[in-house]
This record gives sequence, structure tokens and C-alpha cells, in this order.
Amino acid sequence: MIRMKWLTLAFATLAVGLAADAARAADAPASTAGVARERALGADDPRLAWSPCPPLFAAGCQIAVLQGDPSKPNADLFFRIPGGYLLPPHSHTSAEHLVLVSGELDVHYKGRPATRMKTGDYAYGPPGLPHLGHCRSKTPCTLFIAFELPVDALPYQGPIP
Repeated sequence: MIRMKWLTLAFATLAVGLAADAARAADAPASTAGVARERALGADDPRLAWSPCPPLFAAGCQIAVLQGDPSKPNADLFFRIPGGYLLPPHSHTSAEHLVLVSGELDVHYKGRPATRMKTGDYAYGPPGLPHLGHCRSKTPCTLFIAFELPVDALPYQGPIP
């Protein structure tokens, strides 16, 4: 029940980004409508529609959908948190592929030592593996995240070490 409420809130939050993509697709020539289109976007691109993260994450966390529908497999997004921000312990149903776009981020997957990511670094999180994070920089940390399955974030109550 809690997961369903969270998913409803999460996807309502992501709707803003999806609506922006749909509006751009509506302006495309008929021959490309409904077909995945090329795009190149930086994390500071003014065309990005940033939305608050789901309630699991504290205020200041933002997401922007880059490609796909987060309620379906294979969505890509930017995930931005302020400098000093602590990500709570959580897991995902999907595997996640991460590339740090800006900032310096500690990522700690359960059963593994914490890893300090610097801009350009890649991390992979297997499905269901609890983890947490800490933006170590004074400036925001922005991650590119590719999900294989629909996007979710499930709270985790146990210890991470």
C-alpha cells in the first residue's frame, strides 16, 4: 500500500517532464511522431523540466526525465541534489546505471565499501541492492541514471555496511 502511494506520487511528479517531451514531440514533423528521437542535453539545458523527487527524498532533490516513460522500462533521467545532501538508504526494483555529471558523491552499496565518485565516474547498482549517498561537494551533485525497469525508489530500514 505504501509502495503504491509512493509510486502514484512519484509518477505524478514526473508527469511535468513527460508533458514537456510530449509537447516537443507534437511539434515534430509527422514522419518522426511516435518514434524515438535524437537529442543532446546538458544538465543545465533550459529545456529540461525539473521536478521535486518523490517524498522518500528530502526537499532539494530534483529529477528531470531525459528519455522514455519512468513508468515503463528503459527510462533515463537526471537526478540532482544540493551540496552536502544525504540520500537516505533505499533500493530499486531495477538495476541502475549511474554517471556523475557534476559534483563529488559518495555512494555506499550494502556489503561494499563506500566509493567516492568524481565527475565522469560510472557506477552500477544491481536490482534490489540497498544503498545510500552523500553529495560531498559544496555545489550540487547531478547524476545521469538509466533504469532498465520502471523507475522506483523503495525505503530501506536496515544497516548498509
